[in-house]
Amino acid sequence: AGDGDCGHTHARAARAIQEWVRARPPPAAPAQLLSALADLLLEKMGGSSGVLYGLFLTAAARPLLNRSDLPTWADAMDAGIEAMQRYGGAAPGDRTMLDSLCAAAQALHALRSPGAELLPALAAAVQSAEAAAEATRHMEAGAGRASYISSAQLLQPDPGAVAAAAVLRAVLEGLQS
Repeated sequence: AGDGDCGHTHARAARAIQEWVRARPPPAAPAQLLSALADLLLEKMGGSSGVLYGLFLTAAARPLLNRSDLPTWADAMDAGIEAMQRYGGAAPGDRTMLDSLCAAAQALHALRSPGAELLPALAAAVQSAEAAAEATRHMEAGAGRASYISSAQLLQPDPGAVAAAAVLRAVLEGLQS
């Protein structure tokens, strides 16, 4: 869908992150880590995805400047999504990566509850994101490059939504290991 570059841009981002981690230890502070990742993706990823991830990570870093408890991570997710919506112009239901990210954010709101645990909340968020990505298969594209293509030709789930869910799964699996 769109111009077909989603896989290439995500692969370029993955390689850039791997090289970055091999070259130096990533910042330990969450806000600095997200800001550094934003800069890296803006520089190396390319495409509209690189810009959107950069916006997301830059905004998500702000709530984490002074705190990094579990409720603040939910706030960071919401801040990142709000920035993507404001600057990217898409909304949930438009058949974009926001469908996955917003579904995940809803599940991550559980982090605001007393006694919340990270891994179960993140696992629920990943499941929600993956289900939302699959649901894009039946949506009309209201934003992004896929919106320029006839809906009759959009037979697969939105690549950006699938990629965002895959990124969240990778984070979960990294934290579990």
